[in-house]
Amino acid sequence: MSLWNRAQQLPPDALAQVQQVYGDQSLPMEVRHYLANWIEDRLHQWNEIAQETLHHRHWSYVISKVLVQKTNSGLKSTSRHTYFFIPKDFEEACMGRRERYLNNNPLGLVGIIRQCLNAELNLVTQHENMMGGGACQSNMAVEPCAEIVQRLEVSTELRSNGQNTTKMKNLEEKKKNFNPSCYINGRVSEILTRSSKPSQENQIIYHVLKRKKKNGQKWDQKRYVSGLLQRRLALAEKHKGTIDELNSLQQRILDEELINWKREQQMAGNGKTFNHNKLDQIQEWCEQLAEIIWLNRHQIKECERHKSQVPIAAPGGVDMLPTLNSHITRLLSSLVTSTFIIEKQPPQVMKTNTRFTSTVRLLVGGKLNVHMTPPQVRVSIISEAQANALLKNDQMNKGECSGEILNNTGTMEYHQSSRQLSVSFRNMQLRKIKRAEKKGTESVMDEKFSLLFQSQFSVGGGELVFQVWTLSLPVVVIVHGNQEPHAWATVSWDNAFAEQGRVPFTVPEKVPWPQIADMLDTKIKAATGRGLTEDNIKFLAGKAFRNPNMTEFTNALLTWSQFCKEPLSDRSFTFWEWFFAVMKVTREHLRAQWNDSSVIGFVGRRQAEEMLKGSKSGTFLLRFSDSELGGVTIAWMYEDATKGNQRDVFMLQPFVIKDFSIRALSDRIADLNYLMYLYPNIPKESAFGKYYTPVQEQNPATTNGYVRPLLRTHVPGWMNSNSAFDSFPNTPQSYYQQPHEIMGDPPSVSSSIAESVNPDQKPSLDSPLFDAANVLSSDF
Repeated sequence: MSLWNRAQQLPPDALAQVQQVYGDQSLPMEVRHYLANWIEDRLHQWNEIAQETLHHRHWSYVISKVLVQKTNSGLKSTSRHTYFFIPKDFEEACMGRRERYLNNNPLGLVGIIRQCLNAELNLVTQHENMMGGGACQSNMAVEPCAEIVQRLEVSTELRSNGQNTTKMKNLEEKKKNFNPSCYINGRVSEILTRSSKPSQENQIIYHVLKRKKKNGQKWDQKRYVSGLLQRRLALAEKHKGTIDELNSLQQRILDEELINWKREQQMAGNGKTFNHNKLDQIQEWCEQLAEIIWLNRHQIKECERHKSQVPIAAPGGVDMLPTLNSHITRLLSSLVTSTFIIEKQPPQVMKTNTRFTSTVRLLVGGKLNVHMTPPQVRVSIISEAQANALLKNDQMNKGECSGEILNNTGTMEYHQSSRQLSVSFRNMQLRKIKRAEKKGTESVMDEKFSLLFQSQFSVGGGELVFQVWTLSLPVVVIVHGNQEPHAWATVSWDNAFAEQGRVPFTVPEKVPWPQIADMLDTKIKAATGRGLTEDNIKFLAGKAFRNPNMTEFTNALLTWSQFCKEPLSDRSFTFWEWFFAVMKVTREHLRAQWNDSSVIGFVGRRQAEEMLKGSKSGTFLLRFSDSELGGVTIAWMYEDATKGNQRDVFMLQPFVIKDFSIRALSDRIADLNYLMYLYPNIPKESAFGKYYTPVQEQNPATTNGYVRPLLRTHVPGWMNSNSAFDSFPNTPQSYYQQPHEIMGDPPSVSSSIAESVNPDQKPSLDSPLFDAANVLSSDF
């Protein structure tokens, strides 16, 4: 809630104190009410403008002038009876303050506004604290966007207030009056033609002028030269201050806001939330900058034209105009080249002979009328070394690239409704790629490329020609789907840990574990909808560092090799391959169960056993397998009444993506009757009932004369002491073995699926589901 809205909600006695703040000698309350948002958006400005700073003095004049203009134009169309206070004669009060402050002491008006706001804030805060509402205080800090808007408004006012135009007119007048002989001749002719019999005063003037002309007095010429030089120098100095302010503002927008947007765009490649609309705001700022810079450049060129017509210079002085022209042109060039950006990045894992899209946009194209001659954009793919050389030399050798891209040219189009100049490549395709020689343990999935977008366009009717280019985020090129996990490791590491201004595409070799954990959390949240818990992160740290007993990870550094090069202990796959497979199976088959926390997932075999030991018989949990990529296993507690209530924890052979494509996990859990409670004590039907596939969908009526069988999961040889808990009624008991004879400690059992094979989806005979213990049966 704004400060002014909070003030209006005060009780009558407190509100009266606020009204006293805006008395006869301060800011009129009508102004405070009507311009509440405008005033509060500039809170930091009222506090920062300093009396001793020359630049701030001019800034305060501009801001004060804008305030007066807004109040004059706005209050005339506002019904005063809507005010919550008793209105005063606004126009009379405003005129008095305009004469007192705007014309003579704008800094004084800024000081009054600052005092009023501080007093108002103190009164509101004091009352809210007394009423126990201190926590509701607004944050009075100005957001970065508000600061930029404010500075642009000041720059716009500097541009539009006509001061430069007035000084140009003064130069023109001085230029006309520069030749004293011409001036004197004109005055003499004027006196002679005004009257056939000049007055005594005109006769005196006439003789003085004739004497000046006759004697050629040099003091007159010096006076005109001095006046002309003074005005030129004053105008040049003003332009210098404007250019300094524009340079500072441009750095703020390009080096902070636009760079931050690009960084957020890169992090979006890992799944971070990304505000796409922020680019429209940045474009608006850049367009305003472009307009102001272009107008100031035109003014400077006009000054140079005047100087060429009257070529005089101060003794020992330095001509500032060429330097100013160079600076303002360099500002424009930097703005144009920096705002040629990739709005939609190409895929960062790119498969050859696969179509992909991308969009490029010029943020200042509409304002500078670049679309009048629509520029062509060409796309090529370059290697990391070529990208490095491009940044050093600012140009590419003709024809130098690292691959062939089809449909790689397009024409930028201007969209009137959105004021955007852009081109979308919708049908590009990478036909082939040239790779560098590999060293040591490097693989093709470690190699990074980048798409280079190039164009050329002119501004000002061909006066300025710009060669522009921009690089995409790093991409990894693959030729087969089995290369995808490692390729995503390279891309994810680069997106997460790339530093601003780096040499392409350098990344750190070691990264603190908290940053790794944040990246993994972002990845899995983007893939599945739910992130990692503290326990999940602790488990992953133990796995990544190959030390499940490790407890302190804050200062631990994980290397790139540990992340995706070195296999896990006693495994043939890396940490990242294991995690990538977990994300894939969860996204494709377990998303809903993962999001409602029915799947614990990240828990080790021993830890699962400890968790279940204290649970009642039939309690189970779901965990990601340590031995199978993308495997999900069921661990459950079983109490055998025939052996004196002996309690054991069993682990079902992991299910993988291929298994879930045959029968969903929830339906498999429903098939196993001895799984009764989801850990710690949730009835199975409550946790998974909503995910069961309805029977009518499992076994629909057929129209081809055949009856389709129903698929069910069972564990061969496994049966509870109570026949009601049999995993499957037709399980042959001859296959039964003692649990400890099957898998050792902790005991495990091999799962099976009792199925009449669907002729449209036939499981492979190589599947672990088909072993010596499998039984084929059907249930109608």
